[in-house]
Amino acid sequence: MDQITFHYDTVLSDVHLLLPNSRHLMARLNRVGQPVFISRFRILWDGAKQHTCDLGSPCGGEELDRDTQEESGRGDARGSETGADGGADGGEDGGVEPPLDEDGDLEVPRRPRQRLPERDRDMVYPIILSQARREEEEEEEEECPRDVIRIEHTMATPLEDVGKQVWRGAFLLADLILSQPTTFRGATVLELGAGTGLTSVVMATVAKTVYCTDVGEDLLSMCQKNVTLNRHLMEPAGGEVRVRLLDWLRHDLCTDADAEFGWTEDEVADLHDNTTIIIAADVCYDDDLTDALFRTLYRICNNLRLPSTTYLSIEKRLNFTLRHLDISCEAYDHFRHCLCEMQELRDGRTCFTVEQVKPSFPQCLLYERIEQLELWKVTAVPV
Repeated sequence: MDQITFHYDTVLSDVHLLLPNSRHLMARLNRVGQPVFISRFRILWDGAKQHTCDLGSPCGGEELDRDTQEESGRGDARGSETGADGGADGGEDGGVEPPLDEDGDLEVPRRPRQRLPERDRDMVYPIILSQARREEEEEEEEECPRDVIRIEHTMATPLEDVGKQVWRGAFLLADLILSQPTTFRGATVLELGAGTGLTSVVMATVAKTVYCTDVGEDLLSMCQKNVTLNRHLMEPAGGEVRVRLLDWLRHDLCTDADAEFGWTEDEVADLHDNTTIIIAADVCYDDDLTDALFRTLYRICNNLRLPSTTYLSIEKRLNFTLRHLDISCEAYDHFRHCLCEMQELRDGRTCFTVEQVKPSFPQCLLYERIEQLELWKVTAVPV
């Protein structure tokens, strides 16, 4: 695990790729043998942005400029001193003879580099925790600051396991929740394709009940672990996250009593009677899954007793395709097509209204909010 090995079918989230100096602790291997890491994300409760380095520009550039200016100032000072004595010690031009070595080459004085002590160096590579270190981490979990979210996740997974990583679309939805808490306060919320559960955890800081849903026992177990890791965020507000199985390819909810993440009859009734908010973060990357998402969304909205509002975040990913011999966004284009079809749908049961939400709200988490990130709002009102 000294470095991440990429294969032809490997996908790595930009959240992990662009934070090479973050503290990634390898905690364990999941059921399929993938390494699981723990990352920490700090919430800026006041919405104030902190300085981050732009892509392509070296970090610490201001310090480099400051050092250069100081060195230049010292050089100017030396130049003025030698200029004053130039008439006595210099040649005809009043200058100072440059220092030369024994071979006649110019000697350039160089400033000694400052070496940082070993303890101050950033740990870049993952660390495999021993049992003692795991016990220390468990003790730290009890005293975790209120502004820190701890998330278990994987890195560099195949496409079918991308839900086990953290994506920027989840951060965009989390920004909306943290910056507009009154919109979601006390609500019953359903998240589709929750992945690691980061958005559900943030939603539980203001909402009453959050049904965090996805498929796959391994993924749901990881999501349940993240809910447990972040109890310190949800308990003060009284929010609750319930991790449940919801397969978009099935037409009913799993109510099997023997299933670990199955639904109870009371939960199904609560979902249909009280849900007013539905969220999904960056789940449209495959056309078939996108179709299944909108079919599920249509079916659920028709079963809800109250009007509902759905927030969908998506990242418009640009790819060069051989079929078009040009840059295209096929997954995004299909997503937009499904939005248009939903708005034009007239079935006499539910009226859907679609609108794009401008990301003008404050940024409450540290990530790169690129212009390709979009947020869409779908309002469903029973006819």
